[in-house]
Amino acid sequence: MPLINLVITLVVVGVVLWLINNYIPMASSIKKILNVVVVVVVVLWVLQVFGLWGGMSSFRVGPR
Repeated sequence: MPLINLVITLVVVGVVLWLINNYIPMASSIKKILNVVVVVVVVLWVLQVFGLWGGMSSFRVGPR
């Protein structure tokens, strides 16, 4: 993935999160949870883009 696409995606995610935080009325606890979830997902995505995290494909749940 080209670096410009990564930067554009991060800017779009940031602007959308800012718009949600400022213009959608929610309890502050829900906003905090939403912010944490978005940050964790974005960090995992960036790590996967750079090849530092292989993803969850090797983990299995249930019987083998």
